Amino acid sequence: MTHQDVSGIKRTEAAMRQARDEAERASRAKSEFLSAMSHELRTPMNAILGFAQLLEADPALAPPQQENVREILKGGRHLLHLINEVLDLSQVENGHLQLSLETVPVACVVEECFDLVQPLAEEAGITLEPGDAGDHHVCADRGRLRQVLIHLLANAIQYNRPGGRVVLGYAEDTATGRLRIQVRDSGYGIPPSRQAALFQPFTRLLVNDRMEGTGIGLSLSRRLVEAMNGAIGVESVEGAGSTFWIDLPRVPAPGAGETGDASSPDGGGEKGPSGETDRPVLTVLCVDDNPANLRLVEQILARRAVRVRLLSASTPGIGLELARVHHPDLILMDIHMPHMDGFQALQRLQDCPQTAGIPVVALTAHASRGDLKRMRDAGFTDHLGKPLEVDRFLQRLDRWLQGDGSQGF
Repeated sequence: MTHQDVSGIKRTEAAMRQARDEAERASRAKSEFLSAMSHELRTPMNAILGFAQLLEADPALAPPQQENVREILKGGRHLLHLINEVLDLSQVENGHLQLSLETVPVACVVEECFDLVQPLAEEAGITLEPGDAGDHHVCADRGRLRQVLIHLLANAIQYNRPGGRVVLGYAEDTATGRLRIQVRDSGYGIPPSRQAALFQPFTRLLVNDRMEGTGIGLSLSRRLVEAMNGAIGVESVEGAGSTFWIDLPRVPAPGAGETGDASSPDGGGEKGPSGETDRPVLTVLCVDDNPANLRLVEQILARRAVRVRLLSASTPGIGLELARVHHPDLILMDIHMPHMDGFQALQRLQDCPQTAGIPVVALTAHASRGDLKRMRDAGFTDHLGKPLEVDRFLQRLDRWLQGDGSQGF
């Protein structure tokens, strides 16, 4: 009979299990910390960017003051972008990233991206050429694909030569069933020694003796593309520009009927009621535990041509009472509040006959796809992200008050 002492193996296995459990706990703690910090950082950013936008639109400001405000907005938006990227990277690393893979028309996404980066290109004197995306469709998360393309386009503009060009190209690989989207720039190129590290977190390039970017965007882009069953890479010749490419699964274009149904989610938004100036005063109730957010909403609403009567509530309890007494036309409801969150407050409104039919819009500092589904299922009319974009807020406000913004998720 042979005997073998396995106590050492048992101790090693126990140590490995303990190390794995500790790593999982640390990962969960990091994810929860970053999620909480994201909300805490976005709350003051709402005040910084919101009031700065109001100042930017003030005709009484002298040119030097307007330039100062633009610098505040530029710095604030950069900080917000960094907060978003850090949170996204953390979600990817912890497996908490939620994707909605669907058939995406490449030409439509490219058009959306070009509209967003065109002002940046004009400021830098760069020519953008979208190429011909034809009728190509890919399987991807539309929002995440747009996020990756915008980052690649912004990099191609930022690292370009004065008067340079950014050109998009498309190549179908019938053998693998994939479509390659290429972003070519006429910039300075990337040394071979630097190319391998480009997609590592916090890698930054030296351009004209300056360190550029946050060092997160390309790493995050790689994780996002791989999560969509794709690949991303770069081809570059020093002194002759770079080409960043994305490979994604190609899928057949949907039928004409499907395309037509999805072409214009806001199709009725342009139909405004006649006699706008004859409408009575509209009442909006804003429920938010942050006094700065309440003041910001008050000043934004004061800019509307049609008069709006604003009711403010710093606690959900006060908000519920004001809603029962005044029956407002619209309620803006913060989600994260102590003692009673926005979901609980919405349920109370729905349970009360006097307030059950009032449209309620959620205000939230961060909303994942799962959060948006939960809001929609709970009965919120729509949502607005913080920090608030003033012009978008006013446009959406008009739609909601006219009854055109029902279930606008």
